[in-house]
Amino acid sequence: MSEAEPNTPTDAVPETDRLRAERDDLLAQLARARADYQNLRKRTQIDIDNSVRRSLEGLLQGLLVLLDNLDFALAAPVESEDGRALAKGVALTRLSFEQVLAQENVQPIAPTREFDPKLHEAVALVASDKHASGEIVATLRRGWTWRGQVLRAAQVQVASAPIANESSPAPAEPEAN
Repeated sequence: MSEAEPNTPTDAVPETDRLRAERDDLLAQLARARADYQNLRKRTQIDIDNSVRRSLEGLLQGLLVLLDNLDFALAAPVESEDGRALAKGVALTRLSFEQVLAQENVQPIAPTREFDPKLHEAVALVASDKHASGEIVATLRRGWTWRGQVLRAAQVQVASAPIANESSPAPAEPEAN
């Protein structure tokens, strides 16, 4: 037998321990790499979804402006037979348009008397003794939601307390000496 045999039992134990430690380290690196990959996939999907949502949101807001224009066309007075036929066509186009929006989960904000800053944009205060302060008096532009979130807030006029006429004279200004 030679003096230094390479595979003696005492050398095999440290080598086995070293290989096991290296294996455990590689398995831990693999697990981290898998977790990083899954996180990257999730983040990428979220980024793609957000990008698509922003693009669609802009498109849908533009389409709502077109729908508003159809409403304006329908609000115009019609006196001739040709005008009534045209108005009927515009009304059918508007109805089809609204149905397509509904298929994409774009829904009008339901009319309400109570002002909600999450759903409404107050564009004017109207002094009124017929309505409670803060109550919606009129809707100027319809609001819409998309996938449960506000796409466009409704523009409304909101009642305020009437301004009382003061019957008492205004305070006198001090006289200059």
